[in-house]
Amino acid sequence: MDAIPSATWRMLDHRASSDFLPRGLDAAWHAGVGWVNRCIPRYQRLIRQAKRILSLENQFSTLPDSKLREIASELREIFRRHRDQSCDLERAFAFVREVAFRQIGEKPFSVQVAGALALESGCVAEMATGEGKTLTCTLPVTVAGWRGKGCHVITVNDYLARRDAQWMGRIYRFCGLTVAHIEQETPPEERKAAYLADVTYCTNKEVTADFLRDRLALGRLKGLSSALMAKIASGGRDGTGRLVQRGLHYAVVDEADSILIDEAVTPLIISGEGLNPEQTETFREAADIAKQLDIEVDYRIDHRYREIELTRQGQAHLERLTRELSGLWKGRRRRWEMVNQALTAKELYLKDKHYVLDDDKIVIVDEFTGRLMPDRTWRDGLHQAIEAKEAVQINPPKDTYARISFQRFFRMYHKLSGMTGTAAEALSEFWQIYRLPVVTIPTHRPCIREYLPTLVLASEDQKWRRIVREIRRIHETDRPILIGTRSVRSSKHLSSLLTAEGLDHQVLNAIYHRQEAQIVAEAGRRGKITVATNMAGRGTDIKLGRGVANSGGLHVIAAEPNESARIDRQLFGRGARQGDPGSAQAIFSLEDEVVTRYAKNVVGAFKKRHALAHDDISSAPVRYAFRLAQNRAERLALRRRKSVLRTDHWLDEQLGFAGKE
Repeated sequence: MDAIPSATWRMLDHRASSDFLPRGLDAAWHAGVGWVNRCIPRYQRLIRQAKRILSLENQFSTLPDSKLREIASELREIFRRHRDQSCDLERAFAFVREVAFRQIGEKPFSVQVAGALALESGCVAEMATGEGKTLTCTLPVTVAGWRGKGCHVITVNDYLARRDAQWMGRIYRFCGLTVAHIEQETPPEERKAAYLADVTYCTNKEVTADFLRDRLALGRLKGLSSALMAKIASGGRDGTGRLVQRGLHYAVVDEADSILIDEAVTPLIISGEGLNPEQTETFREAADIAKQLDIEVDYRIDHRYREIELTRQGQAHLERLTRELSGLWKGRRRRWEMVNQALTAKELYLKDKHYVLDDDKIVIVDEFTGRLMPDRTWRDGLHQAIEAKEAVQINPPKDTYARISFQRFFRMYHKLSGMTGTAAEALSEFWQIYRLPVVTIPTHRPCIREYLPTLVLASEDQKWRRIVREIRRIHETDRPILIGTRSVRSSKHLSSLLTAEGLDHQVLNAIYHRQEAQIVAEAGRRGKITVATNMAGRGTDIKLGRGVANSGGLHVIAAEPNESARIDRQLFGRGARQGDPGSAQAIFSLEDEVVTRYAKNVVGAFKKRHALAHDDISSAPVRYAFRLAQNRAERLALRRRKSVLRTDHWLDEQLGFAGKE
């Protein structure tokens, strides 16, 4: 009878590695530790160690490949037996640098080696766009593979998982390691083999879904003793034989701020069909009723918290409208829940912003990336409410079998590190939630990006006209332009304006990852105009075409403020990479969603003052309103993420029946 993989026990008792958020004096102490942690001059220490690693280059550069393979076997044995010391790590990194140069023609610079050391020490490495994060992570990942417990490299989409595994796989295989990748279509047997590889590239969605499926396969087995007894009693025919993962030892998360912060509370749910024809018909009735209720009379909207509240008059009106209906409408609480969902779908979830209609099906648009997510649905009946609103076929609500937030899942890894171009703004949260310090790695070449002053217009119409004027002005110089919008609706609107002006352009709504990467990669060519959701093409460098650098490089325009200034900075980072010239500018309006939602009173005062303005109204107080709105949005989002984590912890405490083994 085969033994159960030792790393499986982290999955059997997932609470063991997830310390709960401290409170009271513990929270104060923890915050103090985090502050001291941030004061540690990590980069200076890392760059000194990186220079020592570079000094070892001559030990390997003159050796033949056959000798290097022998050294790889020697290093693997050292790390597998956990007999490594600091000098062994430095030698290993120097070795991987030489292998990278021979296999893919690239050798990590000193700052990339410093970033690799930050990952190895369990930190989030902030490295600017174009600084080679994909190559950087091969150094610590190779060492993790040599340790023999597996390493997951987490990316944001299937295309990048496949691309990076194939691209960097030559390095790993030369070092004696096996490498694999997992996509949405990967069958179970291939998944199991992929997780048994030394290095596995996959997305956050796939690795979390596989964890939940394994958890379901284990059934009632909650801990080490129960699983072991079940395996002995069944002769190996219990649920452990159906597991595809071998445990959660080490993960390197690419685009860490997107996965660990922006998508932190997104629940990954394993569900099945829950047929209920009566309930399905009720969604249609609720949509009809919602159309008969009047805003501000029957209900009010709290845009800041995205909540709907019925007034007393609305409650009475609802009771009259449902008096003749039967079934679910007879219960007062259920009646309110159904209409609340219908009103939420009507007022707060907009077509071409939060979702699109694709072949008469509701497809969610990722709020942060602008990508379509055809395999996801909203829960608690919201998806059905939107289907009823759009008068398309209503799919029955699904029964939830298992669920977990990404935030909760990634806290379960024995060792975790990450890399991204924008982490400094979230350094407190990385420490509070994941115990991850942030290390900012300087660019290999000085950044010469020119930041132009933010322009603010009184209305959205004025803003879009000004953006078109700026595009035409810059386009006449043959410079490429990238315009970032927050929604599909905005990108379509801007596209129509550019078409009316006769300006040839490319619209990227991020439907297919491969085409998306290709379009973004070409966005740096002379005279190119690319309209894209802010984060589309993330993970793909924009390289300047011939002669573009002499014209001033790529110009980036942010057409709408995001709820986090970090995402605005990520957009600006698409230009002026690796010492290239470039410029960036934000062009906003007082009618943009972020300020009207989070700084309503302040913006209202400015609107009255500039009611007759027809041009730029930028000033220090006006720009401050946008920073204020983003700060409020970021604080609210952090409270929401902490609340979800506390809920997860409460569920573990109340519904967990097995103690730690």
